[in-house]
Amino acid sequence: MAEIVSGIATSHGPLLILPPEDWTIRAEFDRTKEFHDFQGGRYTFDELVAKRGPDSFTERFTLEARQDHFRRCQLQLDALADYMAELKPDILVVIGDDQKEWFFDEVQPAYAIFSGDAILNEGYDPEKHKNSHKSIQLVEMHRHTPVDTYYDCVPELANHMVAEAMEAGFDVTASTTLPQGPDGPRGIGHAFSFIYRRILRDNAIPLVPVLLNTFFAPNQPRAKRCFDLGRAIGEAVKSWPTDARVCIVASGGLSHFVIDEEWDLRMLKAMAEGDVDTLINEPQNIFESGTSETKNWFTAIGALSDTGFKMDLLDYVPCYRSEAGTGNAMGFAIWN
Repeated sequence: MAEIVSGIATSHGPLLILPPEDWTIRAEFDRTKEFHDFQGGRYTFDELVAKRGPDSFTERFTLEARQDHFRRCQLQLDALADYMAELKPDILVVIGDDQKEWFFDEVQPAYAIFSGDAILNEGYDPEKHKNSHKSIQLVEMHRHTPVDTYYDCVPELANHMVAEAMEAGFDVTASTTLPQGPDGPRGIGHAFSFIYRRILRDNAIPLVPVLLNTFFAPNQPRAKRCFDLGRAIGEAVKSWPTDARVCIVASGGLSHFVIDEEWDLRMLKAMAEGDVDTLINEPQNIFESGTSETKNWFTAIGALSDTGFKMDLLDYVPCYRSEAGTGNAMGFAIWN
């Protein structure tokens, strides 16, 4: 039977790509955004400043602080990349969220497993982004490959996972063909391309993409369902009749675009201690905006729950970019 040999989790936010000198450019977007989700409520930028204190984060987003945070993040991204290069798994099961990159308003599955032959990372097209801010151009350039690139998938394992998830009570959306846009097949979302470009360093490993709708109401799967889906995925992998070595990968999180260190550390402590009750009983109204991607970690933990692996938190880096405490809390972890 196939063997789960390890698991990893990584944040994938744009501050992992942008030079720290440019982080405040993203803060300008924060100031003009209609509202920000934070601890179950919604606030304007000015309301966040008033709620959290106008001087609470002054020392947390100086240029020196941003440079240090960026350095720490790159150190752990390199550590994950080195780890994967040494591990050399045969297959990845990558758990990420879709943000209207593959699926749009005509259909938004709560969870989907792709069982086609390959996914596409669209080549970067400067013409599409010629009117975008330079910070967006830089992020998109790093997320996309220079030319259209296809990553091999593992249809046999994907179909087995779908069948086993159905037996476990999950009505999983099965997708066998790349979604089509006006210009041809749509490229996979950034949760997946980040893993291939930054963690695998473009050295592709065949994968099964698992796409969760963590962002968009009304059909966001709840925390318990994500963990339980992960358990079903783990059981499916271990019952697949091959000798493949499989690594589980979670992409996304932690709290953003308003950082909540207390919440992050409570969740990370529960993950490290195997405190599933804390994870699955967290209220849904906390999991809004980018913070919702933490459910990708919950799903991976479910898949790894019967392996006996322990979580090694490489680092937790809250990357602030404004006086309102906006930014992205970054986390990096290995299970083995």
